[in-house]
Amino acid sequence: MNEEELVSKTQIKKEMDDRQDLGMQLTKLSADVLKKIGLDEDLIEAVIFYKKINSNGALKRQAQYIGRLMRDTDPEPIQAYLNKLKGDNSEHNALMQRLELLRERLVDSDEALTKLLNEQSGIDIGTVRTLIRNARKEKEQNKPPKAYRELFQVLKQHYMGDKPSTDDAEA
Repeated sequence: MNEEELVSKTQIKKEMDDRQDLGMQLTKLSADVLKKIGLDEDLIEAVIFYKKINSNGALKRQAQYIGRLMRDTDPEPIQAYLNKLKGDNSEHNALMQRLELLRERLVDSDEALTKLLNEQSGIDIGTVRTLIRNARKEKEQNKPPKAYRELFQVLKQHYMGDKPSTDDAEA
């Protein structure tokens, strides 16, 4: 029975350390990204305050405070959001690969564009056609793939349903 208590205490301590580590990952994000995650206001303020501290002792105390606040916070949504930012999400990676293949097909053939327009409503046809034409010219003339990259961003924005954000790249 004593061993079970020891194991459970060890497990609890490990969970608390993991949550503190997760809290420290939050300190690398901007305030706007922190608000997107949907964190408690106290936790957001603690993380923002952590960034302003210069003293090592104060940093350690603030890290412990963030860890204490993380005890009352569900770590799953935070971890899922961080994984998405890092690109660790397998569903997200699969979607990105499908979009890359779609972009390749669009640049290579007009039939892919017709198929896309039949399957997807709400996509900006004029922008897509212009980007495809420009990407083909870039490829022929061995120029940098600016339109090719823009085409991917337009497809990503359409399929993911969110606006491009510079904050997400900070993680």
